[in-house]
Amino acid sequence: MTSTLIEAAGLVFQPYVLGVIFCSAVFGMFVGAIPGLTATMATALLVPVTFFMDPVPAIAAIVTATAMAIFSGDIPGTLLRMPGTPASAAYVQDAFALTKKGTPELALGASLVFSSIGGIFGTLVLMTASPVLAEIALKFSSFEYFWLVVLGLSCAVFISPGSAARGLIALFIGLFAATIGLDNPAGAPRYTFGNVELLGGVQFIPAMIGLFAVSEVIRGFIHRRNTAPPPKTGNSSIFRQQFANLKKYPVQALRGSVLGTAIGALPGAGADIAAWISYAVSKKFSKTPEKFGTGHVEGIVEAGASNNGAMSGAWIPALVFGIPGDSITAIVIGVLYIKGLNPGPMIFITQPQMIYAVFIVFLLANLMMLPLGWVAIKSARQVLSIPTRVLMPIILMFCMVGSFAINNSVFGIWLMLIFGIVGFLMEENDIPIAPAILGLVLGPMLEQNFVTSMIKSDGSFVAFFERPISAGLGMFTIAIWMIPLVMLVVRRVRSPKPAMPDA
Repeated sequence: MTSTLIEAAGLVFQPYVLGVIFCSAVFGMFVGAIPGLTATMATALLVPVTFFMDPVPAIAAIVTATAMAIFSGDIPGTLLRMPGTPASAAYVQDAFALTKKGTPELALGASLVFSSIGGIFGTLVLMTASPVLAEIALKFSSFEYFWLVVLGLSCAVFISPGSAARGLIALFIGLFAATIGLDNPAGAPRYTFGNVELLGGVQFIPAMIGLFAVSEVIRGFIHRRNTAPPPKTGNSSIFRQQFANLKKYPVQALRGSVLGTAIGALPGAGADIAAWISYAVSKKFSKTPEKFGTGHVEGIVEAGASNNGAMSGAWIPALVFGIPGDSITAIVIGVLYIKGLNPGPMIFITQPQMIYAVFIVFLLANLMMLPLGWVAIKSARQVLSIPTRVLMPIILMFCMVGSFAINNSVFGIWLMLIFGIVGFLMEENDIPIAPAILGLVLGPMLEQNFVTSMIKSDGSFVAFFERPISAGLGMFTIAIWMIPLVMLVVRRVRSPKPAMPDA
Protein backbone atom coordinates (compact mmCIF):
# COMPACT_ATOMS: atom_id res chain seq x y z
CA MET A 1 0.00 0.00 0.00
CA THR A 2 2.90 2.36 0.78
CA SER A 3 4.37 1.91 -2.68
CA THR A 4 0.95 2.54 -4.22
CA LEU A 5 0.58 5.79 -2.26
CA ILE A 6 4.05 6.95 -3.34
CA GLU A 7 3.23 6.18 -6.97
CA ALA A 8 -0.12 7.99 -6.66
CA ALA A 9 1.58 11.02 -5.08
CA GLY A 10 4.02 11.09 -7.99
CA LEU A 11 1.05 11.27 -10.38
CA VAL A 12 -0.53 14.20 -8.51
CA PHE A 13 2.40 16.34 -7.37
CA GLN A 14 3.47 17.47 -10.80
CA PRO A 15 3.50 21.13 -11.88
CA TYR A 16 0.95 20.50 -14.65
CA VAL A 17 -1.51 18.62 -12.40
CA LEU A 18 -1.14 21.16 -9.57
CA GLY A 19 -1.73 23.97 -12.09
CA VAL A 20 -4.89 22.24 -13.31
CA ILE A 21 -6.09 21.87 -9.71
CA PHE A 22 -5.52 25.57 -8.97
CA CYS A 23 -7.25 26.78 -12.17
CA SER A 24 -10.18 24.40 -11.58
CA ALA A 25 -10.48 25.66 -8.01
CA VAL A 26 -10.74 29.28 -9.16
CA PHE A 27 -13.22 28.29 -11.88
CA GLY A 28 -15.41 26.30 -9.45
CA MET A 29 -15.35 29.13 -6.90
CA PHE A 30 -16.48 31.61 -9.56
CA VAL A 31 -19.23 29.43 -11.07
CA GLY A 32 -20.66 28.39 -7.70
CA ALA A 33 -20.87 32.00 -6.50
CA ILE A 34 -23.18 32.97 -9.39
CA PRO A 35 -26.81 32.12 -8.53
CA GLY A 36 -28.20 29.53 -10.95
CA LEU A 37 -24.79 28.19 -12.00
CA THR A 38 -24.48 25.09 -9.80
CA ALA A 39 -21.70 22.60 -9.10
CA THR A 40 -23.27 20.25 -11.65
CA MET A 41 -23.05 22.95 -14.31
CA ALA A 42 -19.42 23.63 -13.40
CA THR A 43 -18.69 19.93 -13.86
CA ALA A 44 -20.52 19.77 -17.18
CA LEU A 45 -18.64 22.82 -18.49
CA LEU A 46 -15.32 21.16 -17.67
CA VAL A 47 -16.05 17.87 -19.46
CA PRO A 48 -15.05 19.08 -22.98
CA VAL A 49 -11.77 20.41 -21.54
CA THR A 50 -10.94 17.06 -19.92
CA PHE A 51 -10.95 15.32 -23.33
CA PHE A 52 -7.48 16.80 -23.91
CA MET A 53 -6.07 15.75 -20.52
CA ASP A 54 -4.59 12.60 -19.03
CA PRO A 55 -6.81 10.69 -16.55
CA VAL A 56 -5.38 12.15 -13.30
CA PRO A 57 -5.57 15.87 -14.22
CA ALA A 58 -8.99 15.29 -15.84
CA ILE A 59 -10.48 13.81 -12.67
CA ALA A 60 -8.59 16.35 -10.53
CA ALA A 61 -10.20 19.22 -12.45
CA ILE A 62 -13.71 17.89 -11.83
CA VAL A 63 -13.13 17.00 -8.15
CA THR A 64 -11.62 20.40 -7.34
CA ALA A 65 -14.20 22.48 -9.22
CA THR A 66 -17.04 20.56 -7.57
CA ALA A 67 -15.72 21.02 -4.02
CA MET A 68 -15.23 24.76 -4.55
CA ALA A 69 -18.61 25.28 -6.24
CA ILE A 70 -20.49 23.56 -3.41
CA PHE A 71 -18.92 25.91 -0.86
CA SER A 72 -19.14 29.09 -2.94
CA GLY A 73 -22.86 28.49 -3.45
CA ASP A 74 -23.17 29.72 0.15
CA ILE A 75 -21.70 33.15 -0.71
CA PRO A 76 -24.74 34.64 -2.54
CA GLY A 77 -27.03 32.88 -0.07
CA THR A 78 -25.32 34.58 2.87
CA LEU A 79 -24.87 38.04 1.37
CA LEU A 80 -27.96 38.37 -0.84
CA ARG A 81 -30.30 35.56 0.28
CA MET A 82 -29.81 33.86 -3.11
CA PRO A 83 -28.67 30.28 -2.35
CA GLY A 84 -26.41 28.88 -5.04
CA THR A 85 -27.55 25.28 -4.49
CA PRO A 86 -30.65 23.58 -3.01
CA ALA A 87 -28.41 22.36 -0.17
CA SER A 88 -27.49 25.98 0.67
CA ALA A 89 -31.19 26.80 0.96
CA ALA A 90 -31.39 24.61 4.08
CA TYR A 91 -29.55 27.19 6.22
CA VAL A 92 -29.83 30.36 4.14
CA GLN A 93 -32.18 31.96 6.69
CA ASP A 94 -29.56 31.76 9.44
CA ALA A 95 -26.75 32.86 7.12
CA PHE A 96 -28.64 35.89 5.81
CA ALA A 97 -29.76 36.84 9.32
CA LEU A 98 -26.09 36.99 10.36
CA THR A 99 -25.41 39.29 7.39
CA LYS A 100 -28.21 41.61 8.52
CA LYS A 101 -26.56 41.66 11.95
CA GLY A 102 -23.32 42.79 10.30
CA THR A 103 -21.41 39.48 10.68
CA PRO A 104 -21.45 37.72 7.29
CA GLU A 105 -17.88 36.53 7.92
CA LEU A 106 -19.16 34.39 10.78
CA ALA A 107 -21.62 32.55 8.50
CA LEU A 108 -19.29 32.27 5.49
CA GLY A 109 -16.32 31.31 7.68
CA ALA A 110 -18.36 28.53 9.30
CA SER A 111 -19.46 27.29 5.91
CA LEU A 112 -15.87 27.39 4.61
CA VAL A 113 -14.11 25.70 7.53
CA PHE A 114 -16.71 23.06 8.23
CA SER A 115 -17.21 22.28 4.54
CA SER A 116 -13.49 21.56 4.44
CA ILE A 117 -13.71 19.41 7.57
CA GLY A 118 -16.67 17.48 6.18
CA GLY A 119 -14.92 16.98 2.84
CA ILE A 120 -11.74 15.69 4.50
CA PHE A 121 -13.74 13.35 6.74
CA GLY A 122 -15.66 12.03 3.72
CA THR A 123 -12.39 11.47 1.86
CA LEU A 124 -10.91 9.47 4.75
CA VAL A 125 -14.05 7.33 4.79
CA LEU A 126 -13.82 7.01 1.01
CA MET A 127 -10.21 5.77 1.35
CA THR A 128 -10.79 3.28 4.14
CA ALA A 129 -14.34 1.99 3.89
CA SER A 130 -15.44 2.30 0.25
CA PRO A 131 -16.25 -1.38 -0.41
CA VAL A 132 -18.17 -1.86 2.86
CA LEU A 133 -20.27 1.30 2.51
CA ALA A 134 -20.96 0.66 -1.15
CA GLU A 135 -22.20 -2.83 -0.30
CA ILE A 136 -24.64 -1.34 2.23
CA ALA A 137 -25.75 1.29 -0.30
CA LEU A 138 -26.57 -1.43 -2.81
CA LYS A 139 -29.08 -2.91 -0.35
CA PHE A 140 -31.21 0.21 -0.68
CA SER A 141 -34.18 -0.39 -2.96
CA SER A 142 -37.14 1.84 -3.80
CA PHE A 143 -38.72 0.99 -0.41
CA GLU A 144 -35.75 2.32 1.55
CA TYR A 145 -35.44 5.40 -0.67
CA PHE A 146 -39.12 6.16 -0.18
CA TRP A 147 -38.73 6.30 3.58
CA LEU A 148 -35.50 8.27 3.28
CA VAL A 149 -37.27 10.90 1.17
CA VAL A 150 -40.23 11.00 3.56
CA LEU A 151 -37.77 11.51 6.41
CA GLY A 152 -36.19 14.36 4.48
CA LEU A 153 -39.57 15.95 3.83
CA SER A 154 -40.46 15.61 7.51
CA CYS A 155 -37.49 17.86 8.24
CA ALA A 156 -39.49 20.73 6.70
CA VAL A 157 -41.68 20.82 9.79
CA PHE A 158 -38.75 20.86 12.21
CA ILE A 159 -36.67 23.52 10.43
CA SER A 160 -39.57 25.90 9.81
CA PRO A 161 -39.57 29.05 11.91
CA GLY A 162 -42.96 29.60 13.43
CA SER A 163 -45.78 27.07 13.43
CA ALA A 164 -45.59 23.58 11.96
CA ALA A 165 -48.84 24.24 10.07
CA ARG A 166 -47.21 27.02 8.02
CA GLY A 167 -44.26 24.73 7.33
CA LEU A 168 -46.65 22.08 5.99
CA ILE A 169 -48.39 24.64 3.78
CA ALA A 170 -45.05 25.63 2.26
CA LEU A 171 -44.09 21.97 1.82
CA PHE A 172 -47.34 21.20 -0.02
CA ILE A 173 -46.78 24.19 -2.32
CA GLY A 174 -43.41 22.71 -3.28
CA LEU A 175 -44.83 19.20 -3.69
CA PHE A 176 -47.61 20.53 -5.93
CA ALA A 177 -45.05 22.29 -8.15
CA ALA A 178 -43.13 18.99 -8.33
CA THR A 179 -46.18 17.19 -9.79
CA ILE A 180 -46.26 19.44 -12.88
CA GLY A 181 -45.07 17.74 -16.07
CA LEU A 182 -44.76 14.16 -17.30
CA ASP A 183 -42.88 12.54 -14.41
CA ASN A 184 -45.57 10.01 -13.58
CA PRO A 185 -46.27 6.35 -14.49
CA ALA A 186 -48.92 7.10 -17.10
CA GLY A 187 -46.81 9.67 -18.91
CA ALA A 188 -49.85 11.97 -19.12
CA PRO A 189 -49.42 15.74 -18.81
CA ARG A 190 -50.38 17.12 -15.40
CA TYR A 191 -51.18 20.76 -14.68
CA THR A 192 -49.40 21.91 -17.85
CA PHE A 193 -52.45 23.80 -19.23
CA GLY A 194 -51.34 23.01 -22.76
CA ASN A 195 -47.93 24.63 -22.30
CA VAL A 196 -45.21 22.56 -24.00
CA GLU A 197 -42.47 24.05 -21.80
CA LEU A 198 -44.12 22.65 -18.68
CA LEU A 199 -44.03 19.07 -19.98
CA GLY A 200 -40.50 18.79 -18.60
CA GLY A 201 -41.67 19.90 -15.15
CA VAL A 202 -40.65 22.88 -13.05
CA GLN A 203 -36.88 23.40 -12.95
CA PHE A 204 -35.94 23.91 -9.33
CA ILE A 205 -33.06 26.35 -10.00
CA PRO A 206 -35.30 29.08 -11.56
CA ALA A 207 -37.91 28.33 -8.90
CA MET A 208 -35.34 28.63 -6.11
CA ILE A 209 -33.93 31.87 -7.53
CA GLY A 210 -37.46 33.25 -7.77
CA LEU A 211 -38.56 32.21 -4.28
CA PHE A 212 -35.49 33.58 -2.54
CA ALA A 213 -33.88 36.27 -4.68
CA VAL A 214 -36.68 37.81 -6.76
CA SER A 215 -39.00 37.90 -3.76
CA GLU A 216 -36.28 39.87 -1.96
CA VAL A 217 -36.03 42.29 -4.90
CA ILE A 218 -39.82 42.77 -4.89
CA ARG A 219 -39.81 43.37 -1.15
CA GLY A 220 -36.97 45.87 -1.48
CA PHE A 221 -38.93 47.78 -4.15
CA ILE A 222 -42.27 47.79 -2.32
CA HIS A 223 -40.83 48.59 1.10
CA ARG A 224 -37.97 50.76 -0.16
CA ARG A 225 -38.77 53.59 2.24
CA ASN A 226 -38.40 51.20 5.16
CA THR A 227 -35.28 49.49 3.84
CA ALA A 228 -32.30 49.98 6.11
CA PRO A 229 -28.87 50.48 4.58
CA PRO A 230 -26.63 47.41 4.50
CA PRO A 231 -24.90 46.96 7.87
CA LYS A 232 -21.20 47.58 8.18
CA THR A 233 -19.24 44.39 8.48
CA GLY A 234 -16.49 43.70 10.91
CA ASN A 235 -12.89 42.85 10.18
CA SER A 236 -12.48 40.06 12.74
CA SER A 237 -10.43 37.02 11.84
CA ILE A 238 -12.50 34.45 9.98
CA PHE A 239 -10.47 31.47 11.15
CA ARG A 240 -10.18 32.59 14.77
CA GLN A 241 -13.98 32.66 14.99
CA GLN A 242 -14.18 29.14 13.57
CA PHE A 243 -11.68 27.74 16.05
CA ALA A 244 -14.09 28.94 18.74
CA ASN A 245 -17.01 27.31 16.87
CA LEU A 246 -15.08 24.05 16.57
CA LYS A 247 -14.45 24.01 20.33
CA LYS A 248 -18.10 24.82 20.97
CA TYR A 249 -19.71 22.49 18.39
CA PRO A 250 -17.40 19.45 17.93
CA VAL A 251 -20.30 16.99 18.12
CA GLN A 252 -22.27 18.90 15.49
CA ALA A 253 -19.27 18.98 13.11
CA LEU A 254 -18.67 15.24 13.50
CA ARG A 255 -22.36 14.37 13.26
CA GLY A 256 -22.79 16.44 10.10
CA SER A 257 -19.72 14.86 8.49
CA VAL A 258 -20.87 11.34 9.32
CA LEU A 259 -24.47 11.91 8.24
CA GLY A 260 -23.43 13.68 5.03
CA THR A 261 -20.99 10.92 4.05
CA ALA A 262 -23.53 8.19 4.80
CA ILE A 263 -26.36 9.83 2.85
CA GLY A 264 -24.01 10.80 0.02
CA ALA A 265 -23.06 7.14 -0.39
CA LEU A 266 -26.67 6.30 -1.27
CA PRO A 267 -27.13 6.43 -5.06
CA GLY A 268 -29.30 9.37 -6.05
CA ALA A 269 -29.45 11.00 -2.62
CA GLY A 270 -26.63 13.55 -2.79
CA ALA A 271 -25.80 16.69 -0.81
CA ASP A 272 -29.27 18.26 -1.06
CA ILE A 273 -31.13 15.81 1.17
CA ALA A 274 -28.03 15.44 3.41
CA ALA A 275 -27.90 19.17 4.22
CA TRP A 276 -31.63 19.38 4.98
CA ILE A 277 -31.60 16.32 7.25
CA SER A 278 -28.42 17.51 9.01
CA TYR A 279 -29.89 20.96 9.66
CA ALA A 280 -33.07 19.39 11.04
CA VAL A 281 -31.08 16.99 13.25
CA SER A 282 -28.99 19.92 14.50
CA LYS A 283 -32.11 21.86 15.47
CA LYS A 284 -33.73 18.80 17.05
CA PHE A 285 -30.78 18.08 19.36
CA SER A 286 -29.78 21.68 20.00
CA LYS A 287 -29.99 23.17 23.48
CA THR A 288 -31.28 26.39 21.90
CA PRO A 289 -33.58 25.35 19.01
CA GLU A 290 -35.48 28.63 19.26
CA LYS A 291 -32.42 30.47 17.89
CA PHE A 292 -32.45 28.59 14.58
CA GLY A 293 -33.51 30.84 11.72
CA THR A 294 -32.58 34.00 13.61
CA GLY A 295 -28.84 34.05 12.82
CA HIS A 296 -27.54 31.05 14.78
CA VAL A 297 -24.32 29.45 13.52
CA GLU A 298 -24.90 25.95 14.98
CA GLY A 299 -27.04 24.72 12.07
CA ILE A 300 -24.57 26.16 9.53
CA VAL A 301 -21.75 24.20 11.20
CA GLU A 302 -23.54 20.86 10.94
CA ALA A 303 -25.16 21.30 7.52
CA GLY A 304 -21.97 22.81 6.06
CA ALA A 305 -19.96 19.76 7.14
CA SER A 306 -22.68 17.53 5.70
CA ASN A 307 -22.53 19.29 2.31
CA ASN A 308 -18.99 18.37 1.35
CA GLY A 309 -19.09 15.09 3.26
CA ALA A 310 -21.92 14.04 0.93
CA MET A 311 -19.83 15.05 -2.09
CA SER A 312 -17.08 12.64 -1.03
CA GLY A 313 -19.58 9.95 -0.08
CA ALA A 314 -21.21 10.07 -3.50
CA TRP A 315 -17.96 8.77 -5.02
CA ILE A 316 -18.16 5.53 -3.03
CA PRO A 317 -20.79 3.75 -5.18
CA ALA A 318 -19.40 5.50 -8.28
CA LEU A 319 -15.89 4.06 -7.88
CA VAL A 320 -16.75 0.69 -6.37
CA PHE A 321 -19.74 -0.29 -8.51
CA GLY A 322 -20.00 2.33 -11.25
CA ILE A 323 -23.33 3.54 -9.84
CA PRO A 324 -23.65 7.35 -9.71
CA GLY A 325 -24.28 8.77 -6.25
CA ASP A 326 -25.54 12.07 -7.69
CA SER A 327 -25.68 14.05 -10.94
CA ILE A 328 -22.01 15.05 -10.66
CA THR A 329 -20.70 11.49 -10.29
CA ALA A 330 -22.95 10.46 -13.19
CA ILE A 331 -20.90 12.85 -15.36
CA VAL A 332 -17.67 11.62 -13.77
CA ILE A 333 -18.42 7.98 -14.58
CA GLY A 334 -18.65 8.92 -18.25
CA VAL A 335 -15.27 10.67 -18.05
CA LEU A 336 -13.74 7.63 -16.30
CA TYR A 337 -14.90 5.33 -19.11
CA ILE A 338 -13.53 7.71 -21.75
CA LYS A 339 -10.14 7.66 -20.00
CA GLY A 340 -10.10 3.87 -19.83
CA LEU A 341 -10.73 3.72 -16.07
CA ASN A 342 -13.74 1.43 -15.88
CA PRO A 343 -15.23 1.92 -12.39
CA GLY A 344 -15.91 -1.23 -10.43
CA PRO A 345 -14.29 -3.54 -7.86
CA MET A 346 -11.49 -4.55 -10.26
CA ILE A 347 -10.15 -0.98 -10.57
CA PHE A 348 -8.87 -1.24 -6.97
CA ILE A 349 -6.79 -4.26 -8.06
CA THR A 350 -5.75 -3.39 -11.62
CA GLN A 351 -5.11 0.36 -11.20
CA PRO A 352 -4.89 1.13 -7.46
CA GLN A 353 -2.46 4.02 -8.03
CA MET A 354 -5.13 5.88 -10.03
CA ILE A 355 -7.70 5.49 -7.26
CA TYR A 356 -5.29 6.69 -4.59
CA ALA A 357 -4.38 9.62 -6.83
CA VAL A 358 -8.07 10.58 -6.80
CA PHE A 359 -8.08 10.33 -2.98
CA ILE A 360 -5.03 12.63 -2.75
CA VAL A 361 -6.76 15.13 -5.06
CA PHE A 362 -9.80 15.11 -2.75
CA LEU A 363 -7.58 16.00 0.22
CA LEU A 364 -5.78 18.73 -1.73
CA ALA A 365 -9.05 20.24 -2.96
CA ASN A 366 -10.50 20.48 0.54
CA LEU A 367 -7.28 21.98 1.92
CA MET A 368 -6.99 24.46 -0.96
CA MET A 369 -10.56 25.52 -0.26
CA LEU A 370 -9.41 27.31 2.92
CA PRO A 371 -7.10 29.98 1.42
CA LEU A 372 -9.14 30.43 -1.77
CA GLY A 373 -12.35 30.60 0.23
CA TRP A 374 -10.81 33.25 2.48
CA VAL A 375 -10.00 35.37 -0.58
CA ALA A 376 -13.51 34.83 -1.98
CA ILE A 377 -15.15 35.86 1.32
CA LYS A 378 -13.05 39.01 1.66
CA SER A 379 -13.77 39.97 -1.96
CA ALA A 380 -17.49 39.17 -1.90
CA ARG A 381 -18.00 41.19 1.28
CA GLN A 382 -17.61 44.35 -0.77
CA VAL A 383 -21.02 43.61 -2.28
CA LEU A 384 -22.64 44.92 0.90
CA SER A 385 -21.14 48.37 0.36
CA ILE A 386 -23.14 48.85 -2.86
CA PRO A 387 -26.25 51.04 -2.37
CA THR A 388 -29.53 49.11 -2.44
CA ARG A 389 -30.91 51.06 -5.41
CA VAL A 390 -27.89 49.90 -7.44
CA LEU A 391 -27.61 46.41 -5.95
CA MET A 392 -31.20 45.27 -6.57
CA PRO A 393 -31.12 45.70 -10.39
CA ILE A 394 -27.76 43.89 -10.49
CA ILE A 395 -29.24 41.03 -8.45
CA LEU A 396 -32.21 40.83 -10.83
CA MET A 397 -29.86 40.73 -13.82
CA PHE A 398 -27.89 37.81 -12.35
CA CYS A 399 -31.17 36.06 -11.54
CA MET A 400 -32.28 36.33 -15.15
CA VAL A 401 -28.93 35.10 -16.49
CA GLY A 402 -28.90 32.12 -14.11
CA SER A 403 -32.50 31.15 -14.88
CA PHE A 404 -31.94 31.45 -18.64
CA ALA A 405 -28.70 29.42 -18.51
CA ILE A 406 -30.38 26.27 -17.14
CA ASN A 407 -31.99 25.33 -20.47
CA ASN A 408 -31.10 28.35 -22.62
CA SER A 409 -34.79 29.19 -22.55
CA VAL A 410 -36.71 32.38 -21.78
CA PHE A 411 -39.28 30.17 -20.07
CA GLY A 412 -36.85 29.82 -17.15
CA ILE A 413 -37.07 33.59 -16.62
CA TRP A 414 -40.89 33.42 -16.59
CA LEU A 415 -40.74 30.61 -14.02
CA MET A 416 -38.37 32.70 -11.93
CA LEU A 417 -40.71 35.72 -11.98
CA ILE A 418 -43.81 33.64 -11.14
CA PHE A 419 -42.10 31.97 -8.20
CA GLY A 420 -40.72 35.35 -7.14
CA ILE A 421 -44.28 36.65 -6.75
CA VAL A 422 -45.31 33.44 -4.96
CA GLY A 423 -42.33 33.75 -2.61
CA PHE A 424 -43.15 37.38 -1.85
CA LEU A 425 -46.78 36.53 -1.03
CA MET A 426 -45.68 33.59 1.13
CA GLU A 427 -43.33 35.67 3.25
CA GLU A 428 -45.80 38.54 3.54
CA ASN A 429 -48.11 35.98 5.18
CA ASP A 430 -45.37 34.46 7.37
CA ILE A 431 -45.17 31.22 5.37
CA PRO A 432 -41.54 30.01 5.20
CA ILE A 433 -39.92 29.44 1.82
CA ALA A 434 -37.36 26.73 2.63
CA PRO A 435 -39.89 23.85 2.94
CA ALA A 436 -41.28 24.71 -0.52
CA ILE A 437 -37.80 24.25 -2.01
CA LEU A 438 -37.43 20.93 -0.19
CA GLY A 439 -40.78 19.72 -1.58
CA LEU A 440 -39.85 20.79 -5.10
CA VAL A 441 -36.46 19.02 -4.97
CA LEU A 442 -37.60 15.78 -3.34
CA GLY A 443 -41.12 15.56 -4.81
CA PRO A 444 -40.14 13.68 -8.01
CA MET A 445 -37.97 11.27 -6.01
CA LEU A 446 -40.85 10.64 -3.60
CA GLU A 447 -43.32 9.84 -6.39
CA GLN A 448 -40.91 7.70 -8.36
CA ASN A 449 -39.94 5.50 -5.42
CA PHE A 450 -43.51 5.22 -4.14
CA VAL A 451 -44.91 4.15 -7.51
CA THR A 452 -42.01 1.74 -8.14
CA SER A 453 -42.51 0.18 -4.71
CA MET A 454 -46.27 -0.19 -5.21
CA ILE A 455 -45.70 -1.90 -8.57
CA LYS A 456 -43.17 -4.28 -7.00
CA SER A 457 -45.48 -5.15 -4.11
CA ASP A 458 -48.61 -5.41 -6.27
CA GLY A 459 -50.24 -2.57 -4.33
CA SER A 460 -49.44 -3.86 -0.85
CA PHE A 461 -48.46 -1.26 1.77
CA VAL A 462 -47.12 -4.02 4.02
CA ALA A 463 -44.13 -4.40 1.70
CA PHE A 464 -42.79 -1.05 2.93
CA PHE A 465 -42.09 -2.78 6.29
CA GLU A 466 -40.97 -6.22 5.09
CA ARG A 467 -37.30 -5.41 4.45
CA PRO A 468 -35.17 -4.80 7.60
CA ILE A 469 -33.66 -1.45 6.56
CA SER A 470 -36.97 -0.22 5.14
CA ALA A 471 -38.84 -1.25 8.29
CA GLY A 472 -36.27 0.53 10.49
CA LEU A 473 -36.45 3.74 8.46
CA GLY A 474 -40.25 3.55 8.34
CA MET A 475 -40.65 3.09 12.08
CA PHE A 476 -38.13 5.84 12.78
CA THR A 477 -39.97 8.25 10.49
CA ILE A 478 -43.36 7.44 12.00
CA ALA A 479 -41.88 7.85 15.49
CA ILE A 480 -40.71 11.34 14.51
CA TRP A 481 -44.25 12.15 13.36
CA MET A 482 -45.73 10.84 16.61
CA ILE A 483 -43.37 12.61 19.05
CA PRO A 484 -45.09 16.05 18.77
CA LEU A 485 -48.53 14.43 19.21
CA VAL A 486 -47.36 12.43 22.25
CA MET A 487 -45.77 15.54 23.79
CA LEU A 488 -49.01 17.48 23.24
CA VAL A 489 -51.04 14.78 24.99
CA VAL A 490 -48.55 14.61 27.88
CA ARG A 491 -48.67 18.40 28.34
CA ARG A 492 -52.47 18.37 28.41
CA VAL A 493 -52.57 15.53 30.93
CA ARG A 494 -50.04 17.22 33.20
CA SER A 495 -51.63 20.68 33.00
CA PRO A 496 -53.75 21.44 36.08
CA LYS A 497 -57.46 21.38 35.51
CA PRO A 498 -59.35 24.60 36.35
CA ALA A 499 -61.09 24.48 39.71
CA MET A 500 -64.87 24.15 39.68
CA PRO A 501 -66.70 27.19 41.08
CA ASP A 502 -68.51 26.76 44.36
CA ALA A 503 -72.25 26.35 44.15
